[in-house]
Amino acid sequence: MPAQPTPQEQPPTRPVRVTPEPVALPEPWSSSRVTVVVPTFDEAENLPRLVAQLMALDLPNLRVVVVDDNSPDGTGEIADKLSAELGGPEHGPLSVVHRTHKDGLGRAYVEGMTHALDRGADYVVQMDADLSHPVGYVPQLLGALHSTGAGVVIGSRYVPGGSLSEQWGLRRRMLSGWANAYVKTVLSMPVRDVTAGFKIWRASALRVLDLPSIQSTGYAFQVEMHYRAYRRGQKLVEIPIHFEDRVEGESKLDAGVALEAALRPLRLRRAENTRR
Repeated sequence: MPAQPTPQEQPPTRPVRVTPEPVALPEPWSSSRVTVVVPTFDEAENLPRLVAQLMALDLPNLRVVVVDDNSPDGTGEIADKLSAELGGPEHGPLSVVHRTHKDGLGRAYVEGMTHALDRGADYVVQMDADLSHPVGYVPQLLGALHSTGAGVVIGSRYVPGGSLSEQWGLRRRMLSGWANAYVKTVLSMPVRDVTAGFKIWRASALRVLDLPSIQSTGYAFQVEMHYRAYRRGQKLVEIPIHFEDRVEGESKLDAGVALEAALRPLRLRRAENTRR
């Protein structure tokens, strides 16, 4: 009888690949009317990629509102084309708000959020068009909102498990860390990432904030929204995310925006003290 091969001589076995069967999305995800609001200015390269990623999410009632500030690079026209390809603004999942002038990120968000609420959104997601906010976190944000009963769930860079792109240099990391520490000191908010721009709101929470009266125009808009939510009794929850660096284009941060971001917390605190 021929000798049997030793275990070391046995031919290697190939791993068996098992393709899982599609699983129906459970409640409450499957019936959640979620609208993602995306302000744009010169994001012609990034917007088609972002829309494709959002449309690939397993969220049947997902809609997207693009708020374009008359981008010179044709982002608004690209958004219109994408909307038409997806069925048009009335029957498809993508609608476009065209603004004739650029007056800041905050005003663009207010207009987009108001549009989303008027169209019946139950939950509104804020995210940038530059692909720095990974789309795959959207279902997690929604799940955290449902499970915690929060008014807003924040995709946080600064809670345990959160992280920043390795492309962020030391200067940007220090500036971001200082900004968060400064705002938390001035406003005494129990939020680690007070300047975060990736989050999901419950529609009822947005209505409590009185969007038309929001004053911030630049990145301070994020701080003002968080502060209003906190002062008006909304539950704020943070979940960790990995923050990517922008893929194409340049940052919109300039000296005026930075100055507003520094002064706004002081004005917010003064206004709140006046209300008491």
